[in-house]
Amino acid sequence: MFTCTATIDPAFTIAPVPPRLFGSFVEHMGRCVYGGLYEPGHPEAGTDGLRLDVAALTRELGVSTVRYPGGNFVSGYRWEDGVGPREDRRATLDLAWRSVEPNTFGLNEFMAWARETGVEPIMAVNLGTRGVQEACDLLEYTNFPGGTRYSDLRIAHGVREPHRIRTWCLGNEMDGPWQIGRKTGTAYGRLAAETAKAMRRVDPAIELVACGSSNERMPTFGTWEAEVLDEAYDVVDYISLHAYFGQQGDDRVGFLASAQVMDSFIEGVVATCDHVAAKRRSRRRLRLAFDEWNLWHEGRSAGEDHPEWARAPRLVEEEYTAEDAVVLGSLLMSLLRHSDRVAIACLAQLVNVIAPIRAEPGTRAWRQSIFHPFALTARHARGEVLRVEPVSPVLHSPTLGDVAAVDVTATRVPGTGETTVFAVNRDERRTAALAVRMAGEEHEVVEHVVLGGRDLLATNSGSAPHRVEPRGSARHRVEPAGLSAELPPVSWSMIRTAPRATAAAAREAAAH
Repeated sequence: MFTCTATIDPAFTIAPVPPRLFGSFVEHMGRCVYGGLYEPGHPEAGTDGLRLDVAALTRELGVSTVRYPGGNFVSGYRWEDGVGPREDRRATLDLAWRSVEPNTFGLNEFMAWARETGVEPIMAVNLGTRGVQEACDLLEYTNFPGGTRYSDLRIAHGVREPHRIRTWCLGNEMDGPWQIGRKTGTAYGRLAAETAKAMRRVDPAIELVACGSSNERMPTFGTWEAEVLDEAYDVVDYISLHAYFGQQGDDRVGFLASAQVMDSFIEGVVATCDHVAAKRRSRRRLRLAFDEWNLWHEGRSAGEDHPEWARAPRLVEEEYTAEDAVVLGSLLMSLLRHSDRVAIACLAQLVNVIAPIRAEPGTRAWRQSIFHPFALTARHARGEVLRVEPVSPVLHSPTLGDVAAVDVTATRVPGTGETTVFAVNRDERRTAALAVRMAGEEHEVVEHVVLGGRDLLATNSGSAPHRVEPRGSARHRVEPAGLSAELPPVSWSMIRTAPRATAAAAREAAAH
């Protein structure tokens, strides 16, 4: 066993917890939509073809917002193909994933699903093969009340009230060589700026997300963001970040410390945004939309070899382990401690494709291991994110160098004093003895759960959906100045506390 410490003081805050930090992503890729959200004839499908079991798990997951319809898919998508009577829609080629898109699930079906699940939609526009006019046409269709060509078309399609979609992504990964309609940073920045200006004339209330680099390994990372923002800084509200994490070779410690890579990525983009602001002498501080992130072990996923031009082929249907759940929990901790700048984040994707939810024909959907840290954090990270500086021994990663063995972050509800501590132990052999000093009145532990710590390669499946789940722990002790807790090797823990005066009520609420 080794020791580490952290201090929690309500006087030191980072920012309120952004509700949209707990978003997800639905793309017309593989079986995310067809066989995921939508599967007419399935025993769990409603009369509209939407899978009720997937919708129920989406609500349980705590998803606040969902980005749609892509992703790479959007750079060749004609939204008009997916609206109107289904019998009039025709199948089209999806060039992004070399699949056939049946178009039986489109914009209005997605909005019906969003209402059913209680999520806020984020819509992406095609700036790969299309441009300013098509983006404005789509916005007119979704948000304008009526009396014009596209708003009346929506009404004719049976949707009288406008969808009033607030947040819009101006394309997707436009620097990627794989992207249809790839552009240079300056060319994309100018297109994004002109599209933003025109869209705001249709609906001044919208907010807009410009594309950042596809990932931090892009040779133009940093330069791309600077070039885009030189053109579009004054007319967009966010710039996007995308990142997928997996183990590099034999560097398990580096994989367990993926959150440090996320920290560095976010801070690099913030620095670039603020550099552009300083050059422009602007007082605006651009926010970040981390609208694609997850774990992706390339080469390990089912369905990576698939026939071309199939309908809803199996693509990257990852089976996540208990160890993956530990890492994903730590990535959520990184997002929380950057909540002063990261206002939106979307776990990619929601169902089947590198997803927390899996669904198969004829059976009920189930929770993958990574479902659990997301759901717990979305439910209990409330109020304000506190500034926590843990003191921990280090581990050595061949790719990252020295990394902290233990990471800690915390949130607190100002009105009640209820505090949630999130902690990860990356050490593969030793339990960590965590001592948390808590300023203010004495607290009691309301709930203590652990993921990982044993059976790290275990996964959930349709036949064994509960193999990897959070388990309660009593390995904690309340002390006059705070609390101490044991963190098993390779584990993610959540410890909820409350002042003694309110702890009983908090425990009762947790039980229900």
